[in-house]
Amino acid sequence: MSSAETIETAPQTEAEIAGSEVQVHNHEGHHDHADHDHAGHAHTPSPVLNPECIREVAIEATAEDVDKAFTRVLREYRKYAKIPGFRAGKVPESVVRRRFAEQIRKEVVESLLPERFRAAIQGAGLTPVSEPQLTKLILEEGKALEGTAVFEVVPQFSLDGYQDVVVPRPVVEATEEEFQQELKQLRESRATVETIEEDRALVDGDWAQISYHGQAQSAEDNPAAPLAGEDSLIEIGGSETLPAFTEALRGAKVGQEIQAEVVYPADYQEARLAGQAVAYTIVVNAIKKRILPELNDEFATELGDYENLAALENRIREYLQTTKLRESEQQTREALFLALAQRFAFPIPESLVQQQVDARLERGLRALAAQGMDPEMMRKLDLTRLRSAQRDSALQEVKTSLILDRIAELEAIEVSDEEFERELYMASLQSREPLETLRARLTRDGGLARIREQIQREKTASTLYQRMPAA
Repeated sequence: MSSAETIETAPQTEAEIAGSEVQVHNHEGHHDHADHDHAGHAHTPSPVLNPECIREVAIEATAEDVDKAFTRVLREYRKYAKIPGFRAGKVPESVVRRRFAEQIRKEVVESLLPERFRAAIQGAGLTPVSEPQLTKLILEEGKALEGTAVFEVVPQFSLDGYQDVVVPRPVVEATEEEFQQELKQLRESRATVETIEEDRALVDGDWAQISYHGQAQSAEDNPAAPLAGEDSLIEIGGSETLPAFTEALRGAKVGQEIQAEVVYPADYQEARLAGQAVAYTIVVNAIKKRILPELNDEFATELGDYENLAALENRIREYLQTTKLRESEQQTREALFLALAQRFAFPIPESLVQQQVDARLERGLRALAAQGMDPEMMRKLDLTRLRSAQRDSALQEVKTSLILDRIAELEAIEVSDEEFERELYMASLQSREPLETLRARLTRDGGLARIREQIQREKTASTLYQRMPAA
């Protein structure tokens, strides 16, 4: 997958803008704060925006519209408010105003702003890529609403000469060594395991069938759960076997009990064991030997629809070549994206960078959870540090996406309905969600525009790759 496929930087759609929660910030020079509640003023700190990408529009509503909004919202609250001592629908207006001042003000803001914000940005010809933040808000009954919506846009930038940015496209060929390795793995995947009846010790290449019980050497006040298993197979001297297990088991015989301490590497693939020292008691139950199948026509036909061994070997070579070409294309694309990003400097909206940081962090956390990281350990992760570590990569990905979008515009690269429907169908199969259900969901959350955008970026990246000269 190219980096272009993982970036979501679509401008907000009209539906998203209409439903945006406009964030309210500071209240300089407005109504008197001493004699009424501060209801409806959100004091959540605003995200730091890139000053070079900030734009603003004035938001206005007449005093008549403001009063109508307050009246409408207040009427709804009086109708449904439940306050002890009053019958439903009979709560005095003054009580409702006092009790629900913050909520009423918030709903008035939300009813007045989206439509006016949309009209303001359309009039200014601007396309926001961040949630609008409303500043300098004046909102009182009997007065006109005034405010300024601040947001980020993708600024105009030049890509003059982008056609001259090239990187070599290497010629790749699958080697005989790679072919033999693939063939070996296929044989190993079809290997059978037989018990060795001979009374002898374990040697390298044998498989020990063991039962074990292990205890991690954690802090005494917080002992880890014990590890246990029955009839597990472990290869003596195998590439996937930790040396400590090989050293402990090499030379052992069936029925023998062994004590071993194993220290797992800090980068061990099973997160709960990474960096842990575990004391094991191991019993050898049997010695096994893996028997590889013969390389012949029978072996080929058992693997699939192959007439003979030669047909299987041809398919393996084709697979290896296709895989290497795909990897080479990906590396070439990444090199080209980096060269383009270095050639052209322009301001990047910080909101898009932070969205990409969020996406990268979420993928990373999901991967850790899938690898078995303990939830308690995940809660202890320093998310601030992790976010900071993701920023440079996120910035590069966002910049790449903006460059691809601009090149697609310059070269009139478009996505056909057939291409879009095919991609949506594939997404439906992958998510196991009915196509029309998926379409409805993506329509609601703006996902259809993002899918079309990603297809366009992929087409643009492929077009650029095809122009790269062979090395």
